[in-house]
Amino acid sequence: MTALRQRKGSKGKEPPLGAEFQSQQSNCCTDHHPEKILHGDWSWGAIIWTSVGWSVSVGLGLLCCIYMATLHENDLWFSNIKEVEREISFRTECGLYYSYYKQMLQAPSIQEGLSDLIHDNLTESKRTINLLQRMNIYQEVFLSVLYRLLPIQLYLEPVYFYIYTVFSLQAVYVIALYLTAWLLSGSWLAGTLAGVWYILNRVDTTRVEFTISLRENWSLPFLALQVTAVTCYLRPQLTALQQKVMVWLMYMTTLCFCLTWQFNQFILLVQALIIYALDCVDFLTTTQVTTLYLVQVSSLLSVWLLQFCNSMILGSLVLSFIVAALFIKHCQSGLKTGSLLVRLGKLLLHSALVLLLTVTINYLAKKALQLRSDEHIFKFIKSKFALGPTRDFDANLYLCEEAFGLLPLDTLERLAGTLLLYPYILTLLLLSGVFALAALHNLSRPKGGGSAEEKKGAADGRVVALRPDVAYNLLHTLFYGLLAFSTMRMKYIWTGHMCAVAAYGVCGKELWTMLLSTLNCNSKVLLRLVRHAVPLLMIGCLYYKFWPKLMEELSELREFYDPDTVELMTWISTKTPKRAVFAGSMQLLAGIKLCTGRVLTNHPHYEDKDLRERTKQVYQVYARQSPEEVYDILRAVGADYVVLENSICYERRHRRGCRLRDLLDLANGHIMDGPGENDPDLVPASHPRFCEAVKTDTAVYSALFTRTFQNKTFHVYRVKKKRKKSGKSTSEPSATQ
Repeated sequence: MTALRQRKGSKGKEPPLGAEFQSQQSNCCTDHHPEKILHGDWSWGAIIWTSVGWSVSVGLGLLCCIYMATLHENDLWFSNIKEVEREISFRTECGLYYSYYKQMLQAPSIQEGLSDLIHDNLTESKRTINLLQRMNIYQEVFLSVLYRLLPIQLYLEPVYFYIYTVFSLQAVYVIALYLTAWLLSGSWLAGTLAGVWYILNRVDTTRVEFTISLRENWSLPFLALQVTAVTCYLRPQLTALQQKVMVWLMYMTTLCFCLTWQFNQFILLVQALIIYALDCVDFLTTTQVTTLYLVQVSSLLSVWLLQFCNSMILGSLVLSFIVAALFIKHCQSGLKTGSLLVRLGKLLLHSALVLLLTVTINYLAKKALQLRSDEHIFKFIKSKFALGPTRDFDANLYLCEEAFGLLPLDTLERLAGTLLLYPYILTLLLLSGVFALAALHNLSRPKGGGSAEEKKGAADGRVVALRPDVAYNLLHTLFYGLLAFSTMRMKYIWTGHMCAVAAYGVCGKELWTMLLSTLNCNSKVLLRLVRHAVPLLMIGCLYYKFWPKLMEELSELREFYDPDTVELMTWISTKTPKRAVFAGSMQLLAGIKLCTGRVLTNHPHYEDKDLRERTKQVYQVYARQSPEEVYDILRAVGADYVVLENSICYERRHRRGCRLRDLLDLANGHIMDGPGENDPDLVPASHPRFCEAVKTDTAVYSALFTRTFQNKTFHVYRVKKKRKKSGKSTSEPSATQ
């Protein structure tokens, strides 16, 4: 990783620190990389330690999988509740995604199931959409086909096959982090520490036990595998065959990651920026940079084909950026020549040209494709940093959710409590300093001064070199750390990788060499002792501190209890036509789709411009609108029933200005409810709030809506079919047929 060398002929009685470091690095008996046997080391020591390392990784992965599954079972008593309760437990968009798995299993054949997904007219009323194009549900399709083909129907219920698969991916996630830490440090103790930290920091590393179907729970394990493959690809001394294998692994893991999460383009954009930064400071060769970019491009284009030419992918920023970066790089052949100041000037100009060309390509692509599907993301970003309108309904819908706010400081307190934060920060500081020195050296190197891997110094004094795989992981944790601090939901990308980086800092030979040399007590014996004693001591402390807490947590038994929602779903299933169309909140409608199979007006998958407009219109039932206007909206989207929720109509969960009714009032230009200031341009509404007024059953409302169901939480109204208007005033509601 770090190497400090002194040029031949320089004066000094003491041997340079680089000599000690190189002697430590050449001592292979303490290094047991997972790919060591592939390099031809078939000694008994290598075989035994490599086998032990792989066994521990699988054991930790299985432990994590069983832990998550047990928490899920204990929290819901999943094995004993009714089927409708199991389905209700798939909250919000999770229920929508799981409904397609259920739909595929209920189809007469696989072919008919696929046809129904490609020509779906149940998810959005009055529209036929291609779900495989619009949504990332190939994982549901794959699992349903697998379940139908495997002879397990008599032994395993479909829902368990689904949730066990997702929990198994958590095992894959832990193994990937384990391997990354092992590759970086050369010690499988680092992988063990990374896996232990991931499990102990469950609250901040994953939320899989209560959001099983969420797309990130499918995709992040593949992202972690991709980071492992990139780390291995950037390691020195790989043969040509091993490099080709790593390229294919990077492609397959990137493809799986992109195919399972709709936000893949934004995550890959950050990764592309990392590659660009490493290229600018000469940490990667041209071949490595081009290969990594092409892996991203080929994966995205493969997903584009699998999603029936989804235009959102072609209009993504990451594709525009990669095209711009490669084009400008090809045109500026003399970029990496000249003195330090000249190169810095060239880099600034180079970056400005790449940015300008990226914006131009992306603008032209979206104009040509007439793409508006992802504009809500950019509205959110603009509003978050006060660069755009603050009353936009879509942007505020995100901004008012805690998951899209800044990272709470109590997150750092929890990470510190598991001894993760302190070694992580120390490792980050040391590596950042080494990275800065190595970058300055690379930029100062005269033309022909060496390749990115060699980092041979031509200047006097000591020169610091950083391994490309370590540099990549450093920038990975820095970039995604900034993303996590800006948007809390993104912390799950950062915290998992954080475990691997911190474990590398604790077990890595190079960092300990630097620290011990600074203290003038560096020796092979002491280095080996510290590298093994410190992680073992930390694992022992964590076991002593957290094992009783884990056992107590696993002994807590709860039970799913939501009788009002169960009553609603039962009523819909038994008392309404199978082709009835329901309007309501996105979250509730996803559950209605899963539990009853009824047609929806809108749903939580927000990546479509027309759907966002429709959702805003349907939500007028919680705004101050006239009954006639709400009626016209609901009839326009084909709604037969509308479900009103007291928890939204009288919401108290969010602060004033972030309640759904407040967002609607602001978007409509109306004064908000309750005490507090209002912008001077807002005006009082001319009508009462619909969700409250409709419950009075006055003539103006009962003429258009009939209450058909109610309990403490929900009120369901049937939207009447309006009789043809007579010559009377249109403001007077007509009688029903």
